[in-house]
Amino acid sequence: MKAVAEMFTMGPGNKDHHPALRCAVGVFVPLITLMLIGRLDLAVFASFGAFTGIYGRNEPHSVRFRSQLRAGGFMLFVILLATLTARLAHSWGIEGVTYSWLLTAATTLVAGGCSVVVAAWRLRPGGSLFHIFAFAAIASIPAQPPLGEALLVAVGTTVLCLAIGMSARVVKSHRTPWKRPPPIRHIPAERRAIWLEGGGYLVAAGLAGTIATLVGERLGFGHTYWAMVAAVVPLVGHSTRHRVSRGIQRIAGTVLGLVLLAGILWLNPAPWVMVLVIAVCQFGAEMFIARQYLVAQVFVTPLALFATLLAAPVDPALLLRDRIVETVIGAAVGAAVVVAPALWHRAGIRRAAS
Repeated sequence: MKAVAEMFTMGPGNKDHHPALRCAVGVFVPLITLMLIGRLDLAVFASFGAFTGIYGRNEPHSVRFRSQLRAGGFMLFVILLATLTARLAHSWGIEGVTYSWLLTAATTLVAGGCSVVVAAWRLRPGGSLFHIFAFAAIASIPAQPPLGEALLVAVGTTVLCLAIGMSARVVKSHRTPWKRPPPIRHIPAERRAIWLEGGGYLVAAGLAGTIATLVGERLGFGHTYWAMVAAVVPLVGHSTRHRVSRGIQRIAGTVLGLVLLAGILWLNPAPWVMVLVIAVCQFGAEMFIARQYLVAQVFVTPLALFATLLAAPVDPALLLRDRIVETVIGAAVGAAVVVAPALWHRAGIRRAAS
């Protein structure tokens, strides 16, 4: 009952409109610019570069700058790795089912490795969800744009988000003292926890990707990386109940978000409207992500799918189908990975007691 109640509970606000507005502007400006110059094929690189603005939302400016600089630079590395993976696979003639399995394996390594780096830097939001999404989505693009242009858009968007993150300093009442952030140090217990968490991301993403790829081969589903993204959602939380609840909220929010998306697509929106919807959804997601995860997912779902449609137009009906199927698979796997250790621990206590 607590898990059900949590799905309908709204947490307290903390000036959420400030980071929400920064993130919305950070994604809208690059996308509308690309639309005006007729280069929406580069939209996915701008969208993931804009993830820089998500980090350090309520931190003092000096700490936020360090967080966003690290997060943005690391995301650029993931973007570069993704596009190089796709180009090398194409040059080596790796495609079809073989490439699907290669992409699943590579994304699994990204899930575990990026989780370790993010935790070591104490970045918030934690985990490697954004890196999984960015790597797999870019590496899945069949026709990669010129490397220089793709990186220019990603770097330019990252720099823009860094500037937006510091923009409040021009207003004296919003300015925080600029002092060097303290170095990040970890005690041995924290280091063990970081590596254990990375292992959890590796297992959850790898298992979800494997199941989704097998199901996709037999039933014709695509976008298997969405299952990997959904699988790591339950790994964030302070208790097993809270983590399982996040998985349930992920599914429920995705369903509601798909209904919203279907209604928008029914109107056959022009590209500039899609860009505006992305910005509005980014604002909504950041407004609620820390307060009510289910509501945030209602905005995240159209945001993710519209970004996909701008980069590589496909049948929207297939996207809607793939999204819900892959989300259910991933959330179920993530919940299982979270619950399994708790059940094993309880079984051990019972064996010891008997």
